[in-house]
Amino acid sequence: MAVRHQIIRRAPAAVWAVLADPARYGDWVVGPSRSEPLDDHWPEVGARIRYTVRLGPWSGDGTTTVRHQEPGRELELEASFGLLGTARIFLELRPWGEETLVICDEHPLRGPSGVLHNPVSEAALQLRHRGMLARLAKAVEQNPGRMRTGAHPA
Repeated sequence: MAVRHQIIRRAPAAVWAVLADPARYGDWVVGPSRSEPLDDHWPEVGARIRYTVRLGPWSGDGTTTVRHQEPGRELELEASFGLLGTARIFLELRPWGEETLVICDEHPLRGPSGVLHNPVSEAALQLRHRGMLARLAKAVEQNPGRMRTGAHPA
């Protein structure tokens, strides 16, 4: 199970504002070349985002679904990428003084990715998390005042 953390130099409300904005999904998630909300109620439970991953001439579509959320504190997602299976991504926001400690926990959930999970794929997840959490920090810290209408701050 790949667990990584990152301090973001903003309050949890600012971090949540980015996570709660489906238009910002591509700002912090590593991999998608484009994304679009499939439902109007992101990040409520059941809301989905469709994304496309491109590797050279190859591309494929996937869907991320919100499985659990506590506004300003927790966001749990299930990312599905067709025949490869699904993964659980859990983001926890903890106040850390004036900042936020973000803890990301991801592991394969269903399909071949779970069966084939090994130390090499675990290392790849750690690299992905390093990039994803750095991108999230950059998205939050560069636009501290930007909050989507309807976002639920902590």
